Amino acid sequence: QVQLVESGGGLVQPGGSLRLSCAASGLSLDHHVIGWFRQAPGKEREEVSCVSSSGGSTHYADAVKGRFTTSRDNARNTAYLQMNSLKPEDTAVYYCAAVRAYHCTGFEGYDYWGQGTQVTVSS
Repeated sequence: QVQLVESGGGLVQPGGSLRLSCAASGLSLDHHVIGWFRQAPGKEREEVSCVSSSGGSTHYADAVKGRFTTSRDNARNTAYLQMNSLKPEDTAVYYCAAVRAYHCTGFEGYDYWGQGTQVTVSS
């Protein structure tokens, strides 16, 4: 059974940092692209970032460029989202997702999703 489990969310003040983790079981992430998504109350889910299967290529939404960094440790079967300079508008439930692919383009959607972790940015 494939599982993706996010962790690392919480409450942080504006300007603070959090690091989210996405731990996979039941599949090897070596051959999977990892995407990070978020959904704020009353808003549609949006893609935040993507990292290729090797970790050599990353993509970011304009809203988080320069503040968020995605990475992965295939040996640990885990991906990460480092979030710096957090803003109140970053408040959302954050999800990781995986799809068997090597690059962040050329596929229709993600096959596996985590349950999400809440990130709240507030003073």
